[in-house]
Amino acid sequence: MFPGTEEAGNPNSNSFVNPEQAGYVGFANLPNQVHRKSVKKGFEFTLMVVGESGLGKSTLVNSLFLTDLYPERHIPLASEKITQTVKIDASTVEIEERGVKLRLTVVDTPGFGDSLNSTDCFKPVIRYIDEQFERYLQDESGLNRRHIIDNRVHCCFYFINPSGHGLKPLDVAFMKAVHHKVNIVPVLAKADTLTKLEVQNLKRRIMDQIEDYGIKIYPLPDCDSDEDEDYKEQCRQLKNAVPFAVVGANSIIEVKGRKVRGRMYPWGVVEVENPEHCDFIKLRTMLITHMQDLQEVTQETHYENYRAENLANGGSPAGKASRGAPPSQSDGLSQRERELLQKEDELRKMQEKLARMQAEMDSKRPEVQPNGNIKTHNV
Repeated sequence: MFPGTEEAGNPNSNSFVNPEQAGYVGFANLPNQVHRKSVKKGFEFTLMVVGESGLGKSTLVNSLFLTDLYPERHIPLASEKITQTVKIDASTVEIEERGVKLRLTVVDTPGFGDSLNSTDCFKPVIRYIDEQFERYLQDESGLNRRHIIDNRVHCCFYFINPSGHGLKPLDVAFMKAVHHKVNIVPVLAKADTLTKLEVQNLKRRIMDQIEDYGIKIYPLPDCDSDEDEDYKEQCRQLKNAVPFAVVGANSIIEVKGRKVRGRMYPWGVVEVENPEHCDFIKLRTMLITHMQDLQEVTQETHYENYRAENLANGGSPAGKASRGAPPSQSDGLSQRERELLQKEDELRKMQEKLARMQAEMDSKRPEVQPNGNIKTHNV
């Protein structure tokens, strides 16, 4: 009898028991391991909303995630909008649902398109997107790479005014300026001001303009052939719904004995979560279902393009300044980057001082003459 076989049938023994069946390796359990690790770590997502004031951006975001991201919001007066510049407001909230945590960051752009001259109103938005790419690149190139906070913009909801006859010149200029930096999802705001036929015609016109101007919006991924029919039908409906005609509401009203989220009008009720009334559910389904794909496209396409362009131009601003660039080029660096540049400058000065000392010592060494005689210097 081998040692320890007498305890094999004893449930109180300390011997290891194989939990799997015979002939089963166990690598089919790997997705469960990834799921547990992902749930424990949590998820990060950054959503940017861009559009004119009064199109219901804040209301829609609060309706999407059932939270209040703007508790102390200031609405500027008409006189304040004359000289108002575009601001960038980032709000972060921790959302937990059935044990899964989501760190959601919503980037709002108040003042976009409100001033008399809106020629350069999208430049602060582009600057913010590039700053997040640069910050992620610096963190990725640093020492502490395990705990990088991803603040890159993964998705941009661009709100289109329903009162126009399609895209305005500002809409075209903005989307063409950022479509290679962020995933753009066009949203037709306040769809309850239009009839169903008007919504269909406006959607068709907007998509024709997007194609004519060469604007690249976020392409919903195609379904694989082995997917079930329900998922294929869902993807088909989501693709046909672009741009999403939405209505936002944060109030709960009672309709025929049931409570719904919607808006009360003299002629009836608009139910936000009713697919027959608007595309709110389709927009939220698209965002949640393809959230991972939005992050992958940001990482593999937009960030890699920025990284390649950055390396082709000679590296990051910090690298340029450390190679002797004028001090004016490093004005926009963070405090940590300034400290690193200062330490590099001190190290360079110490190296120059050591080089001077070494040169002085070499000049004082005895020189050997060709005839073998030694010539010394007077000290």
